[in-house]
Amino acid sequence: MGDYSYLTFALPLLLAAGALAGFAGGLFGIGGGFVVVPALVVLFPLLGMDGDMAAHVAVGTSLATIIFTSLRAAQAQAQRGAVDFDVLRSWAPWVVLGTALGAFVADGVSGAQLALIFGTGVLGFALYFLLPRRTPKAAFAAMPTGVGRAGMAGSLGAFSALLGIGGGTITTVTMTVCGSPIHRAIGTASGMGAIIAIPATIGFALIGVGEAGLPPGSVGYVNLPAAAAIIVTSVVFAPLGVAAGHKLPPEILRRVFGLYLVTVGVTMIVKSWN
Repeated sequence: MGDYSYLTFALPLLLAAGALAGFAGGLFGIGGGFVVVPALVVLFPLLGMDGDMAAHVAVGTSLATIIFTSLRAAQAQAQRGAVDFDVLRSWAPWVVLGTALGAFVADGVSGAQLALIFGTGVLGFALYFLLPRRTPKAAFAAMPTGVGRAGMAGSLGAFSALLGIGGGTITTVTMTVCGSPIHRAIGTASGMGAIIAIPATIGFALIGVGEAGLPPGSVGYVNLPAAAAIIVTSVVFAPLGVAAGHKLPPEILRRVFGLYLVTVGVTMIVKSWN
């Protein structure tokens, strides 16, 4: 892994991972972290990377890809008036602090522990897709303020940073429970992805500085060539996912993706034990 020749083998797989991530993102309205992280966890050891380091680089690289895709999605949603910028502004400081905490925690855990955290978190999200779909009832009249806002926003940032995801599902559920219309919640969640991914990417880049065995083109735990390849195809395939989502039965799609998440979650947990 001393030169860029590893890309000869890796590039087709990275492009495929990006295509799947983009398609899944367009199909289910989520970020691609649930696809990118497990794909990279499998790919990097095949390139000779230490398995313990692979989980950290997978999460850091996934976060880097989310920056671009989230900004593009937020731009499109804003043109339709579906982004609540007041929520983004008021939550941003606490989300950023949470992502810093998530990166700090990631620096103190092993690759196996990070894989276990990811697998457990993914199983939780699998339940969201597998359980019967219901529109969440508004339990609160408005988004929380004060200590409640700080706690929820900070937890959102920390958890998303650890998993290498944009936090779209968590944000959407939180906003709908607090009385926001579903379309506005989804639009705002796309903007939240960038707020989470930018500081989290910087954090993973910093905590990985000086680590031995990183592939060429890496800035700490963020591998730029892998991120670029994934972004290229994810942008192309995301619209195809959106189109498919409007043609296929939504409940069947949710079940299929939920089963995929179960498979990924169990696989990552088993991998953490090996």
